[in-house]
Amino acid sequence: MNMRVLRILAVAVAAITALGATPASAQFFLKPVDLSGPRVTGAEPGMVGQILPQATQAELDAALVWNLRAALNVAALQCNFEPTLLTLDYYNSMLKDHDEELDRAYKTLGDYFIRTSENKKKGITAFDQYGTRIYSGFSTVGGQLSFCQTAADIGRQVLFSPRGSLDKIAHDRMYELRRSLLAWGDQAYRGYFALALPRLPNFNEDCWDDGEYRSRRCGDFFASTGKSG
Repeated sequence: MNMRVLRILAVAVAAITALGATPASAQFFLKPVDLSGPRVTGAEPGMVGQILPQATQAELDAALVWNLRAALNVAALQCNFEPTLLTLDYYNSMLKDHDEELDRAYKTLGDYFIRTSENKKKGITAFDQYGTRIYSGFSTVGGQLSFCQTAADIGRQVLFSPRGSLDKIAHDRMYELRRSLLAWGDQAYRGYFALALPRLPNFNEDCWDDGEYRSRRCGDFFASTGKSG
């Protein structure tokens, strides 16, 4: 067996082990929202983190691949609260199995910033700033569950896809990945529910006589009301 097959088997074993140790809780929502969308080119607002003036299609392709890498990296760090998602395993497998594609995207994108900057030094700085920006752009709180679930699904697709396919996956699923950063489904309502407690009778012994409540002595039959949540 080659190393790629061995890695796929290793992740599969990890998934089986995780499922055996933990209930299948990666399905976070009572009714998942369909976040899928159209294939993107990279020129759409927000798809690659920022507008890239004068970028060629090859450079936009590289930006999409690099954004995909950034997203799966963030998922590897932020989604370990649910081990059955295997986001860390998927990310590490991508780095090994698709290293040539990632290196090519890195070089193409780096060359873009040098080409569009006043000089090489400023281009390198601009590329570093871009990298920081896209990584922070995939960090989410309100949409953590949908992001982690979507990133895990994409990571699984990457794992079982042949070398040379990252470009296609990034084009096909970046719209979905970006949408997943928002609060969808059940998570959109977290913190907005208030539990109304029933009004309770006044149980003070002095207020009762042979099972009958004495309102003249104690006033309102209900002692208190309350809300919590």
